[in-house]
Amino acid sequence: MPLLAGGAIFSVLGLIGLIVWWSEFIGLLQGAVPVFMLLGGVLAIYVGFDEMQDQIRQARQLQDEELEKAREEIETAKAEASRYREELDRMKKDTRENSTEK
Repeated sequence: MPLLAGGAIFSVLGLIGLIVWWSEFIGLLQGAVPVFMLLGGVLAIYVGFDEMQDQIRQARQLQDEELEKAREEIETAKAEASRYREELDRMKKDTRENSTEK
């Protein structure tokens, strides 16, 4: 209850002060608005730069994942080619043995 009463009293005093010192309040706003705009702009630049870095980081991670996937596919293809080469060599050897036997 005391908090409610104190809030009401300070609200009325604030309204009276705003009416009495209106021109000073406008002067304060005229000085504060450009500062707030400057700070807001700097904050927006920082957030935009940070977001751009995150996008670059995600793109690099995606490229690394694709590169790793391509390397795995190359290794699989190499293993398969090696297996086919061994099978071809074995077939050639079998063919030579069968030709010499006849």
